[in-house]
Amino acid sequence: MLDSIGWLATAIFASSYFFKSAATLRRIQAIAALLWIGYGVMIHAMPVIVANLVVASVALYSSLRAPVEAAESD
Repeated sequence: MLDSIGWLATAIFASSYFFKSAATLRRIQAIAALLWIGYGVMIHAMPVIVANLVVASVALYSSLRAPVEAAESD
C-alpha cells in the first residue's frame, strides 16, 4: 500500500507533461508533489518531504501568478 502512493505520485507527475497549458502542468505537478510529501511523511524521509514542499510551493505559485505577457501589455 505504501509503495502504491509513491508509484501514483510518479505516474501523476509523469502525466503532467501531456498537458499543453503550462499552468495546468504545474498544478498537476503540485498534486504529485503533495502525494510525495505524504509518502515521505509515512516513510519518515525528510529529504523527500522538504524537496517536494519546495516543488509544490513553486509549482503552485508559478501556476497562479499572472503570465508575464499579460502583465507587460497593461
